[in-house]
Amino acid sequence: MSKVQQQSFGPFQQSTMLRFAAELAARLPQQVVLYLEGDLGAGKTTFSRGLIQAWGHRSAVKSPTFTLVEPYVLASRTVYHFDLYRLASPDELEFIGASEYFASSSTSIIEWPSCGAGFIPDADVNIRISRFSSDARQVSLSSSLGENILNLDDLTAWAETQHTAG
Repeated sequence: MSKVQQQSFGPFQQSTMLRFAAELAARLPQQVVLYLEGDLGAGKTTFSRGLIQAWGHRSAVKSPTFTLVEPYVLASRTVYHFDLYRLASPDELEFIGASEYFASSSTSIIEWPSCGAGFIPDADVNIRISRFSSDARQVSLSSSLGENILNLDDLTAWAETQHTAG
């Protein structure tokens, strides 16, 4: 089993957070489960947009709050973006056939993963977004992928070149 890596990044303003998400996207394998955690309005969907657009999606990235899942079939990968905030019970995931999404060799981005506890797979990368100020966010990552797959030191080096004004 790989050692869990943990690192915090930022603070980032929105444009820098989107670039950070793109940097992370470039380093992730095709089959991966990402948890996005943070308070309401912290920037989880914004971060998801940065990931999904980095993988080649050129249109708007909608929050799947009311649909639970938004699929993106891209040239480089298939992405399932989940927002479980309005889920009354993890059992509802069974009704939408979510187990099929998780069984495929795809990328799953899951906002509000605690709402799907017991049904969704464990995260390969856990992303926690916290408010640093009204216009800046702190991003904390923990990864069980292993340094040979996702080296957080590489992301740290990139983040150190950025400015919070960005």
